[in-house]
Amino acid sequence: MYIQPSMKLDHLHSIDPSTCLNGKMNRINRLTANIFRKHLKEFDLTSSQLTLMFVLFKRGGLTQKELTDILFMEKSSVNRNLRRLFEKGYTAKSQFPIVEITEEGKRLLNEVVPSWQAAMNEIRDALQQDGEDAVDTILSKLKTTYS
Repeated sequence: MYIQPSMKLDHLHSIDPSTCLNGKMNRINRLTANIFRKHLKEFDLTSSQLTLMFVLFKRGGLTQKELTDILFMEKSSVNRNLRRLFEKGYTAKSQFPIVEITEEGKRLLNEVVPSWQAAMNEIRDALQQDGEDAVDTILSKLKTTYS
């Protein structure tokens, strides 16, 4: 859309990007993702891939749609991450369309847990109990409203 030079830009002067909730949530995500990346780098896994593996281990075989719904992830993100996990042999579709974690995936999870716990501890130390409670409250309110 072309904006004429004489057009008033009144709305632009009223914004303060530092108060944008989406921006704040994205910054939280990037900060925590960096901590997980640091702790998981030796395993060549992203936190999203690890989350998919944890859910498959805890819940058993699920379809990609079920994973998408449980994790509130984009279909394309679930697909991309699962494809990498299939290639590494950590997940399989032995009973299409059900995705399952393989024995190799379970062994890797067992190795990863101490590093995952170290990342969790680092974040919990920074947030303290009131911060973790605030995160739980935010998630609960958004899930209740939008799921």
